[in-house]
Amino acid sequence: MTTAREYVDRKPLTRAEMAAAVARDIPVGSIVNLGIGLPTSVAGYLHPDQQVTLHTENGMLGMGPEAHGEDIDPDLINAGKIPVTELPGAAYFHHADSFAMMRGGHLDISVMGAFQVSSRGDLANWSTGAPDAVPAVGGAMDLAIGAKAVYIMMPLFAKDGTPKFVPECTYPLTGKRCVSKIYSDLAIIGIDHEQGATVYETFGISLADLARRLDMPLLKQTPVTV
Repeated sequence: MTTAREYVDRKPLTRAEMAAAVARDIPVGSIVNLGIGLPTSVAGYLHPDQQVTLHTENGMLGMGPEAHGEDIDPDLINAGKIPVTELPGAAYFHHADSFAMMRGGHLDISVMGAFQVSSRGDLANWSTGAPDAVPAVGGAMDLAIGAKAVYIMMPLFAKDGTPKFVPECTYPLTGKRCVSKIYSDLAIIGIDHEQGATVYETFGISLADLARRLDMPLLKQTPVTV
């Protein structure tokens, strides 16, 4: 038995590797919503044996991977307006029914991006307050509180080097204590809403250096059975 795995001798995860890591951790038979942006790529890494059913907030259940070439149907898109494929048994429904599924607790996992996540799992992903930004909470707040688990895909640091995983969010909140796990380029981090952060794996950085850069205590390390 060892503590959190450190892959210091490799580069940070690419976006494709982050998506593959999320897909790997989705339990068999889950109903999952993939948010706009990075999360949409997770669809391409799900294995048929996982029997995962993908939900889109614009009214589809049974979405397949992104469509390309002759497979593109301009009327078949996800919430991010990206052409997608459909799997056998796919169903379509009214936008209001889709939100009823989200708000009614029928989703096992929601995968979203974020501007900030706090150490207690608060989520800010709809506005930075920047003058040129267009605030758009969309269905994010419904997904944040309606899904049984919320996975976040994001770079751990912004372009200016500031952490996106922070002690307290400074941007307007989407949801409180809702995030379950963070999949980033530098680390995979679990969040206990009472105890704080658990680092499962680091990539291209040691756990000590990660804690120093975040300037935040990483309260515990979950043992990993080898």
